[in-house]
Amino acid sequence: MSFLADNFTLLRDAFLTTLSLAVVSGICALVIGTLLTAMRVSPVAPLRGAAGFYVEVFRNTPLTVVFFFLAFGIVQIDLQFPSRFITAVAALSLYTAAFVSEALRSGINSVPPGQAEAARALGLDFRQTLTSIVLPQAFRTVVPPLGNVWIALAKNTSIAAGFAVTDLTAALQRLTNQNADQLLVVFLAIVCGYLVITLPSAWLIGVIERRTAVLR
Repeated sequence: MSFLADNFTLLRDAFLTTLSLAVVSGICALVIGTLLTAMRVSPVAPLRGAAGFYVEVFRNTPLTVVFFFLAFGIVQIDLQFPSRFITAVAALSLYTAAFVSEALRSGINSVPPGQAEAARALGLDFRQTLTSIVLPQAFRTVVPPLGNVWIALAKNTSIAAGFAVTDLTAALQRLTNQNADQLLVVFLAIVCGYLVITLPSAWLIGVIERRTAVLR
C-alpha cells in the first residue's frame, strides 16, 4: 500500500487523462458519427459516397495507424496538433466515429419507412424529417451497440500511451520499469482504474436501455 501511496499522484493524473480521453473523444465521435450518418442517408449521392468511403476506410484501418498518421504523418504537410493529448483525441474520435455511424445507420434502417413518408406528407423536408422523426427513434434502438462502442473507446485510449500521452497504460509501463518487484500491485491498480470507467458505464448503458425500451 505504501508503494501505491507514494505513486498516488501519477496514478491519479493517469486515470484522469484516460477518463478525459474517453469522454472528450466519445462526445466528438458521437457528433462526427451522427453527421456521417446524415450524409449516408442523404438524397445527395456525393455526400453518401464520401461518408461511405470514410466509414469503410476507418473501420478497416488499425487505430495505431491512425495515431501514427496524425502524430507523425501530417507533419510532412506542415500540419501539427498543439499537443499529444489533442492528437490522441483526434485519432480516437475520427476512428470511433465510423463505428458510431454504422450503429446509427442500422438504427435508422430499423425505423419503419412509413414514418419518413408520413413526415414528408406533412411537408417536412429531409433535415426536419431526419432530426425530428428518424434520428430520435434510431438513437433509442441503438443504445446497446453505442454503449459497446463507448466501452471499446475507453479501452482503446491505451494506445495513446505509445504516443507520449501519460494515461493509465503509460503509468503501468513507467512504474513496472522502475519497480519490477511491484508488477502485480501496479497491474491490479491499473486494471481497477479501467474498471472504474467501464463498469459504471455498462451499468448506466443498461439503465438507459431499459428506459428507452419503455419509451418504444
